[in-house]
Amino acid sequence: MAKKGYLVSAYRSIKDPDKLAAYAKLAGPAFAKYGAKYLVRDVAAQAYEAGVKQRTVIVEFESVAKAVEAHDSPDYQAALKVLAGAVERDLRIVEGLE
Repeated sequence: MAKKGYLVSAYRSIKDPDKLAAYAKLAGPAFAKYGAKYLVRDVAAQAYEAGVKQRTVIVEFESVAKAVEAHDSPDYQAALKVLAGAVERDLRIVEGLE
């Protein structure tokens, strides 16, 4: 059985909250088509080392392949176009331990 995949997005700054809100309305349904489960979607409770106390999002998928497929899908790419220039963030897809 494949290990779960996680899309982890750590925001460094939010320059345009309205664009972020418009993006979120598109990104959620785009990921839902791929079985996404949002585990975290909030401002960090604390930040250490090089961290920034800013929005963090963690989305669980059944596998890394499914997470990549969701990210690369036409619907999510359309959401990213809405987000363009509105935020600075670090987005990664990682494999879970189980």
